[in-house]
Amino acid sequence: MNKKLFLMLLLLIFSLSLFSTPPAQAALGNVSLKVGSQGADVVELQTKLNDLGFNVGKADGIFGNMTKQGVITFQLSHSLVGDGIVGPITVKSLNEAYLAKQRQSKVDSVIATAKQYLGVKYQWGGSTPDTGFDCSGFVSYVFAKNGITLPRVSVDQYNVGTKVAFEDLQPGDLVFFSFASNGVVSHVGIYLGDGQFINASESKGVTVYVIGPYWKSCYVGARRVL
Repeated sequence: MNKKLFLMLLLLIFSLSLFSTPPAQAALGNVSLKVGSQGADVVELQTKLNDLGFNVGKADGIFGNMTKQGVITFQLSHSLVGDGIVGPITVKSLNEAYLAKQRQSKVDSVIATAKQYLGVKYQWGGSTPDTGFDCSGFVSYVFAKNGITLPRVSVDQYNVGTKVAFEDLQPGDLVFFSFASNGVVSHVGIYLGDGQFINASESKGVTVYVIGPYWKSCYVGARRVL
């Protein structure tokens, strides 16, 4: 091969490399992890195990015996085979548990924030504790305090998030009611659990009610935004 042809071949290879697609980064679950594994996936695994209370020590990216024991304990607590190997099934269960805990933490914060304003007066169009709240102003204010932006009025709030059946209500869900004969949403509160919700009512300001016969009669539906 002469020098000119060799240089042309090198140039062609270089040009093709510029347009080639770089390999995708592996995600947790794409490759089984076990003792001896290292890298960012192991750091993520260790971080999530620690957050869930399965102490594996420092998230150093090195899958050692302590990480293996944490994996086994997690697997057994979730009715999985306790082999200490992290494959797709273990990752799915781990991610579900991690996301559930993250959501619960957010729910707890939203409810704690809402309860701080018990007794604040009702004010039509009010959206701060200084002036008073109306129902949707209260809900949007509480969620904004927790980094979640909602529409200002209840009829628009009813169009965000995921629809939830009454029997599936969970704390933190938005519950909607209608005081109009046409059934259009006109009131909203935050579900607390045990059949109770907190809201800014015209008669009592921010207070807690039980969803009894009266509230069920004007209940429209619920949305989950957390």
